[in-house]
Amino acid sequence: MPQKETGRLGTEPVGRLLFRLAAPAIAAQLVNLLYNLVDRMYLGHIQPADTVGRLALTGVGVCLPLIMILSAFAALAGMGAAPRASIYLGQGDKESAEKTLGNAVTALVLLAVILTAVFYRFAEPMLRAFGASDGTGGSENTLQYAFSYLRIYALGSLFVLTTLGLNTFISAQGFTRISMCTVLIGAVCNIVLDPIFIFVLKMDAAGAALATILSQAVSMVWTLRFLTGKRTAIRIRLSCLKLDPAFLLPSLALGLSPFIMMSTESLLTVCFNTSLRKYGGDLAVGAMTVLSSIMQFSMLPLQGLIQGAQPIISYNFGAGHAGRVRQAFRYTLFASMTFSIALWAAVQCFPAAFVRLFNDDPNLVALGSRALRIYMAANCLFGAQIACQQTFVALGNAKSSLFLAALRKIILLIPLIYILPAILPVAKTDAVFLAEPVADVLAVATTVTLFFFQFRAAMRKLDERSPQ
Repeated sequence: MPQKETGRLGTEPVGRLLFRLAAPAIAAQLVNLLYNLVDRMYLGHIQPADTVGRLALTGVGVCLPLIMILSAFAALAGMGAAPRASIYLGQGDKESAEKTLGNAVTALVLLAVILTAVFYRFAEPMLRAFGASDGTGGSENTLQYAFSYLRIYALGSLFVLTTLGLNTFISAQGFTRISMCTVLIGAVCNIVLDPIFIFVLKMDAAGAALATILSQAVSMVWTLRFLTGKRTAIRIRLSCLKLDPAFLLPSLALGLSPFIMMSTESLLTVCFNTSLRKYGGDLAVGAMTVLSSIMQFSMLPLQGLIQGAQPIISYNFGAGHAGRVRQAFRYTLFASMTFSIALWAAVQCFPAAFVRLFNDDPNLVALGSRALRIYMAANCLFGAQIACQQTFVALGNAKSSLFLAALRKIILLIPLIYILPAILPVAKTDAVFLAEPVADVLAVATTVTLFFFQFRAAMRKLDERSPQ
């Protein structure tokens, strides 16, 4: 069964294969979107919604960048190693694929232990740095909700990192239905537990965190059972758990791209929040929480598409099937562009509907609707960015994927957050939100140009090595 499943990556028609793998991955991301939305919708509607509900939502919103850091470390070890395991499978080197998996397991556990200690010990100063306020000086008290959420969430770091990091190895083998079940199991548990802990037990933000980590624990058990069972093509073996630089370091190098993409969300939040608090106060910071949530959650289906494409591209690249790699990329680019354009149109036409999913305070809806149109003005181009950048990852091209990950957020977006309000003759808060689409346009232009030359060169080398 495992050999049959992975063998299809190199023989089944690419279009049908991509649909078969991407459909459950997209479904998994939509389920993930649903239960994250439900989580925040519950918090936003704690009564009274215009005070406690809004403060709880904003407080947990301050935690989001720190939670993204945990996800980023999972990506560093998992999303960097999984494509390399796929390439090894394409080459027929199962032993190296399992050593890559084993090194990822050990790295994830070590990272989880370290991050648990750091986040639990330094929760309050980190939250203050990311914009939580304690009610002094006329500010609103969001720190109490953020602190109670993060301290509990940090205790579940092991569950979060191992689930997120190891589930990529299930997808990388083409078992996207099993990967979908990992998310589905956690989602169902979270949706059931959220109202119990938040409303019945009156735990507010702490209840939301507890429901999340318990759900992730259930998902972790599911993931480990599969990767040690009979259906998987590569298994977690004790003999492969010892860290080996020959397998660990290249995986971490490739994982730096998704790590930077996720971890810099935290730095971006600091930059956006400090600039917006200066020009628009806590209301503008609350609007940014909603905007960043909408952006992150709306991209989840696109990430599902990429998860479906990655094993096809990586496996066939390892097997030397250049034509199938080209086909997989073309299908991925078309689908991702179609989705990003449709999402952009929906946001531009109905911005208030998106904002009201999180909170219905009239002032927040009014500011958030205007800001959302500006913030996602160039979102129609994002499909090209993610398709090209993630194909670099699937091909094992660490240098290009790392440069492109750093370009959009670190090199372009962060300086623009401070430069545009100083030079543009528009409202200061509008100028801050405008930094996002300006950075998107510049990053997409660079990414597409670089990809055009490097992808063609890589395919020519593949053709020469294994002509078809």
